[in-house]
Amino acid sequence: MTVSDRIRLSSPTLNCPDAVALATFYAEITGGRIVYVDPVWATVDGPGGRIDFQSDPAYVPPTWPDPSTPIQMHLDFFVDDLAATQARVIAAGATRYDHQPNVDHCLVFADPAGHPFCLSTWDLLTH
Repeated sequence: MTVSDRIRLSSPTLNCPDAVALATFYAEITGGRIVYVDPVWATVDGPGGRIDFQSDPAYVPPTWPDPSTPIQMHLDFFVDDLAATQARVIAAGATRYDHQPNVDHCLVFADPAGHPFCLSTWDLLTH
């Protein structure tokens, strides 16, 4: 592979009803900052990289763990303290799911647009 044909991940993009509102949520919980905004797009630059958000008036949130509207992707965040970070994301507008399959090291939440995301103390690279 040469430098000219190398592929490097830029950022995940989440569709949502309001790109700026969801970018504001993720900037708050990650300590990142919104670095780009236009009428249908917003970008957060935070620890570990960027997340982009695209307004989509037809967006339908997933119904996890019910598969009737499936999850197409979710974000995982490594944290030092699950309890403290849980309080922070809930205060910012997240909802904790009742179903928690790995509560010993990972908690699952929905962001304000309904995308599942995980807070985890388990880093696969160190296990």
